[in-house]
Amino acid sequence: MRASTAPVGAASAMLLVGTSTAVSATIADYPVFAGQALRYALAAVILLAVVGHRRLPRVRLTARDALLLIALAATGLAGFNVFLVEATRHAGPAMIAAVVGAVPLVLALVGPLTERRRPAPRTVGAAIVVALGTAVAAGLGSGSVRGLLLSLGALAGEVAFSLLAVPLLPKLGPLRVAAYPAALSVPMLLAAGLALDGTASLRLPTPGQAAAFGYLGAIVTAAAFFLWYDALRRLGADRAGLFAGLVPVGALLTTVALGLGQAGPADVTGALLVAVGVAVGLGPQQPRAGVHELV
Repeated sequence: MRASTAPVGAASAMLLVGTSTAVSATIADYPVFAGQALRYALAAVILLAVVGHRRLPRVRLTARDALLLIALAATGLAGFNVFLVEATRHAGPAMIAAVVGAVPLVLALVGPLTERRRPAPRTVGAAIVVALGTAVAAGLGSGSVRGLLLSLGALAGEVAFSLLAVPLLPKLGPLRVAAYPAALSVPMLLAAGLALDGTASLRLPTPGQAAAFGYLGAIVTAAAFFLWYDALRRLGADRAGLFAGLVPVGALLTTVALGLGQAGPADVTGALLVAVGVAVGLGPQQPRAGVHELV
C-alpha cells in the first residue's frame, strides 16, 4: 500500500469493522468468548497462510517483541472482548459506544507522546470533532458506574490494539502483527469462556453461525486488521486513529443496507461530524520533527 492510499486502507478497515455489529446479531445465541476464539483462529490461519505464500524473510523475535505481542493479544484482542461483553451487562449500548468512541482523541494525544512528539493541535482538534460525532450518533445512554468502568477498560483495549503494534510494525510488518496476536488470543479467549461460562461455551456452531464466523474471521479480522496495521505504520497512530470514528458509520450503513433499521437525524449528524473531523485531521500537517519534537 502506497502512502497516498493509506487513508483509503484505514477507512476501509474501520468501515469493515463496523459491519461486524449487524453480523454479530446473527450469532447472539452462541457463547461469546468461544465465538471470538473461532473468529481469531480463522483469521490467524488465513494471515499465516499469506505470510507463508509470500515467503517473507524470517525474523527472530526478541524477548521484547514476544512480550509486546502477548500484551497486544491480551489487551487489544482478548481483553477488549472481555471488557466489552461484561460492559453490556451493566451499561446500555449507547454509553459503551460513546466511551469507546473516544479512541481517536486518545490516540491523537497519546500516540505522538510514545514517539516523543508533541500532539499536533490540528489532529487533536480533529479527533475531538470525530469523538463528538460518535457520541452524537450513539447518545450518552444509560448505565452504572461499573458499566462505565468496564467501558473504559474496553476503550483501553482498543487503544492498546494500535499503540502496542506501533513498535512492532517496522520489524514484523502488518501481516505478522495482525497474525501473531490473533493466534495468541485464541487460548486466552477459550480460557475466559471456560472461566465465565463453563464447558457449555464449547459447542459447534450451526451452519448460519459458521457463515457469520467465517465473515468475521476472514473479512472483519484478517483483511481489516492487515489494512489497519499497514495504514497505521504509514500515517502514525494519531492520524490513523481519526478513522476509528468510522466504525459506527460502517455499522449504520450495514444496518440500513440489510433492512435492520433506519438512519435517524442523530445518526446522520454524527456521521457528518466524523467525516468533517477526518477531513480536517488529514489536511496539511507540520513536519513530524522540529517544533513538535519533545526534547
